[in-house]
Amino acid sequence: MPPAGSPQISCINASAFCLPASAENCITQLRLQPRANTAPPNSLGLTMSQVLPQTPVRQPRRSKLTALAGLVLGLVAVSSLAIFLSAFFWPFRLDTVTKELADESDSKVTAGSFHATYFPHPGCVLEQVIFQHNPKSGAPPLITVKRMTIRGTFTGIFAKHVKLVLVEGMHILIPPLGSEHFKTPKRSSVVIDDLVADGTLLEVASREASTPPLQFSFPRFNISDVGSNTPATFHATFSNPQPPGEITTTGKFGPWNADHVGQTTVSGNYAFAHADLGAFHGISGILSSSGKYSGTLEHIEVEGSTDVPLFSVVRSSHRTALRTRFHAVVNAENGDVFLQSVNGSFRRTTIWTQGRVAGEAGQAGKTAVLTMGSSDGRIQDLLLLFTKAPQAPMSGMVSFNARVSLPPGQRPFLTKVELQGDFGIDAGSFTKSDTQEGVNSLSQGALGDKNHKTDDDSDPRNVLSDLKGHVSLRNGIATFSNLSFGVPGALAQMQGTYNLISEKIDLHGTLKTEAEVSKTTHGIKALMLKVLDPFFKNKPSGYMAPVKITGTYDHPTFGLDLGGPKNKGDQPANVYTLHPSDQAKQ
Repeated sequence: MPPAGSPQISCINASAFCLPASAENCITQLRLQPRANTAPPNSLGLTMSQVLPQTPVRQPRRSKLTALAGLVLGLVAVSSLAIFLSAFFWPFRLDTVTKELADESDSKVTAGSFHATYFPHPGCVLEQVIFQHNPKSGAPPLITVKRMTIRGTFTGIFAKHVKLVLVEGMHILIPPLGSEHFKTPKRSSVVIDDLVADGTLLEVASREASTPPLQFSFPRFNISDVGSNTPATFHATFSNPQPPGEITTTGKFGPWNADHVGQTTVSGNYAFAHADLGAFHGISGILSSSGKYSGTLEHIEVEGSTDVPLFSVVRSSHRTALRTRFHAVVNAENGDVFLQSVNGSFRRTTIWTQGRVAGEAGQAGKTAVLTMGSSDGRIQDLLLLFTKAPQAPMSGMVSFNARVSLPPGQRPFLTKVELQGDFGIDAGSFTKSDTQEGVNSLSQGALGDKNHKTDDDSDPRNVLSDLKGHVSLRNGIATFSNLSFGVPGALAQMQGTYNLISEKIDLHGTLKTEAEVSKTTHGIKALMLKVLDPFFKNKPSGYMAPVKITGTYDHPTFGLDLGGPKNKGDQPANVYTLHPSDQAKQ
């Protein structure tokens, strides 16, 4: 320890002394202390030269107060600016938001509740939102929304840019076409990065009060870049009402053309799955389809393919794989579809189709008007679509051209479909043994070769050749005109009807043969016709006789029509029929 009266100052005393004083006072007071020339070895004291460099220099309190005051003034200025902007430019006020929604939907918009949000994202939340387009009392709202969340950014406030609009529980009810007038909305000045409306239900009301509206359910729907100068990107999954199935689509839409809405561009891809064709009352099968589309709303080009693994007409017992490739034009403004080309194949037959599915003046719904044709197809493939029998009634190569019309309505398919067409069948033969035997017998008799026997249906003498004619189908009844067919030694020309529902046949005409008509049958009938042969003689072309084909598909009857289709008493005329069983009586 230093002796008493030593000029040394302890570090502790110096520190305590200096703390309440300024640096200048500390130095002055330290100079007043006695100073020693030397310090004893191992002393704990420090010289002033050791103390002064280590003493921290404190900033004046005046600087801190100035900084604090500046901070307060800055906050007050920012708050004042925020209040000013909120009063004049803040976009997330109830009146501002509802006005923007009203302008976009051409409706009066109200909200059951509203509250604004500020941090971390500026925006607002609206609940129980109602878009009332029709002002009449009791009219249903155009749109209802359970909850709408709008989320922006502080920088986006001045750029009219919204980060997210989340719509929950939206229900849209489109009134019947033409019942209400809608103004075309202008392109919005607000840009939305993402609009999400999962769970939306869209209903399209029918003109018929008794008909329920079409419903489109959207489990997923989102669209990005809404209102910008570039196309918006969308992704949607929704249920289709007719035929019922699920559609998934992604693509681009816009920019919106307010002056010519139909010229707004659209493009994308789609997939249609699990579509039940049974909704069309007459056909059945589960359809899947995929493809791409591009163009404008009034003219969208669509290319794609369809696949129905088990297609069938309801009254038939046969199912077949039906595949198509198509190119169509769709008018999204009115829903009309124009088929540029459709190539459908089933079994070993291909059919091409063109036409339209469109509305007609004075008629509710869409009418399908199609032109169809095939070359080198198989008649058995076509007939199997409509028969319940295990086999088609006939086989052979077929070519045809037809115009088909299918009006809207709930009537069964076979009673409402209408058809006008021409057809030709070559190398035809009947699959039912008794029917084919009748044709074989007719040919052999017409050739005068009654002793020729063959069970080979491929024998040229046992097939129909050049079967052709014109057919008109209406109310389930096919009416044939200019129907002709030939077998070796005979040529028939007929007209009449075939009922597709009851399968009744009623055909009448003439038969020209090389040999006497009596040789086309056997037994007692041949003997009776022998007397009439001179009357059937048509020199120099052989013989000609009136004939008919009647009965049903399962039990057809070939015979001479001596009394015409009906006698004066409107009773069936006496007919000498040609049955294969007559051969046994010879």
